[in-house]
Amino acid sequence: MMPTKLLHGANVRLTACTHADLPTITRWYEQTDFLRLLDARAAYPQTEAALSQWLEDQHKAPDAFLFALRLLDSDEPLGYIELDGILWTQQTGWLSIAIGDPAQRGKGYGYEALRLALAFAFHELNLHRLQLTVFSYNSNAIALYEKLGFQREGVYREFIQRDGRRYDMYLYGLLRREWEAQIGQAPFSDGNRGA
Repeated sequence: MMPTKLLHGANVRLTACTHADLPTITRWYEQTDFLRLLDARAAYPQTEAALSQWLEDQHKAPDAFLFALRLLDSDEPLGYIELDGILWTQQTGWLSIAIGDPAQRGKGYGYEALRLALAFAFHELNLHRLQLTVFSYNSNAIALYEKLGFQREGVYREFIQRDGRRYDMYLYGLLRREWEAQIGQAPFSDGNRGA
């Protein structure tokens, strides 16, 4: 039976990220705490025009998929997920997630959204491997990735300096067979079946 809820979970859904989302995303990119979780670059606020260009670039890229993360009953974005840097011949790509509002973190939305994104990546795009990086001070994200089955594969030692301290950056990877073993091998066996 064909799944009917590919990008819908019990609480969240993944949708297209649109220009209507830019005012909200711009507010996130004014928060240095948000920026320091997301990127090794200096935590510098981004303009709506710069983020509009990023959005356009993502929509045009042949090796990227950008999703807005929303609650089922709301059009307001909670965050976004990027699948990018896809090497189609090797079936590999990069994954990242950002939840903008600190009040929405720690509620399980990121876990549910990443499960949807992983199902999309492995079963719709037919990828074999996904990878990501995370800073050693981002313990909540590390716990989330490990709960999803990502394996720590490497350490970029003392990669980043923040507030006078050096921090490592970890490389994590997840293979499709590891993901399928975790969810019970069959695509969409995690409850996302059509009626």
